Amino acid sequence: MMSDTPIVDEIIRPPQPPGPIKWVRDNLFNNWYNSLLTVVFLPIVFFALVNVIIWIFTKADWRAVTGFPMLFAVGQYPRDELWRVGTGLSLIIFMLGASWGKWGGLLKSISIAIGVFFLVFAILPVQHAVLDVGMRTYFGLNVLLLLFGSFVGKSDVVKTTFIVAGWLITPIVFVILLTGFSGSEAIPNIPTTFWGGLLVTFLLSAGGILISFPIGVLLALGRRSSLPVVKAFSTIFIETIRGVPLITILFMFSIILALFLPSDSRIDRLIRALMAVTFFSAAYTAENVRGGLQAVPNGQIEAAKALGMNGFQTTLFIVLPQAIRAVLPAIVGQFIALFKDTTLVVIVGINDLLGIGRSVINSDPEFVQLQMEVYLFIAVIYWIFSFLMSLASRRLEAALGVNTRL
Repeated sequence: MMSDTPIVDEIIRPPQPPGPIKWVRDNLFNNWYNSLLTVVFLPIVFFALVNVIIWIFTKADWRAVTGFPMLFAVGQYPRDELWRVGTGLSLIIFMLGASWGKWGGLLKSISIAIGVFFLVFAILPVQHAVLDVGMRTYFGLNVLLLLFGSFVGKSDVVKTTFIVAGWLITPIVFVILLTGFSGSEAIPNIPTTFWGGLLVTFLLSAGGILISFPIGVLLALGRRSSLPVVKAFSTIFIETIRGVPLITILFMFSIILALFLPSDSRIDRLIRALMAVTFFSAAYTAENVRGGLQAVPNGQIEAAKALGMNGFQTTLFIVLPQAIRAVLPAIVGQFIALFKDTTLVVIVGINDLLGIGRSVINSDPEFVQLQMEVYLFIAVIYWIFSFLMSLASRRLEAALGVNTRL
């Protein structure tokens, strides 16, 4: 019995508390070759970061970026009509706050991050022509609006259906505000040729994601359908779209589509680009969802039928939730790729964020030497939003228990 005591003590000993020293030992010096790699590459990484920081704050010339913040944000959208963009953004902020109050969780983290972002710009001690008292006040009011939305969402009077309906209405109201009405003096029509920058990038990516997802789900279900016509149409659509690059789809919708339309009818170029992005993303989403559908055991379907569910109820409440849960990382990865692929619309004459950057560089001979600063600024913006989407995906996967047994 005496010889068993050390073993028992080893088993019941409490675990070592986590800390930075333990993290360094477990991740950087856990064996001899990782220790060697750390010793070799740590000085290289350190000096590279130091030089990058020195270049950013002392040597880089950011005039091409800091001189045109509104151009990067909204393109050539009329400055006296920017209240429409601000109103639409404030409406989204309010709905986000209401969702935070109603559901919390991931939405709470997103809301807090956005609130901190607006608060920083409201109190940032930097002198700039755009960051005047009015703009600072707008940022501060959006923080209050976010908190007010959270208070409204926590109220028992506000039902979940109200918030869902609000999210369905908000994009429509936003687009109406941006577009306006022909012949109206209060809200005149603003052609999409004046839209640009982050505004166009977000519209294309958000619109493509929101519209392509249900289309992709329907295509995935259609490809597994027992109806020959539905199955053939879904298969041909998916394989055709997936067999060509996105730039080909963009050219097809931007140029070739106009040849098949009557001469007196013409679809707006931004809508045509959105259609191309949507169809392209829907085809890839369909294949991701189809993989999830194949992963659902047949026993789940048989159990649903034993409970008296029909085919529609089985698909909607049993099969689809499990299928989407299984392929959620792949779907989010596809959406992140779609967000970055929107830069291709610059080839068909749409000034998204990358297009505005190129326009700024070409607007002044002095800015030709500042390409590094402009493209680095654009790359950082894309990286931030892609990282936030990836972070939100990981939080959602943890909440849904992805990669864990059902």
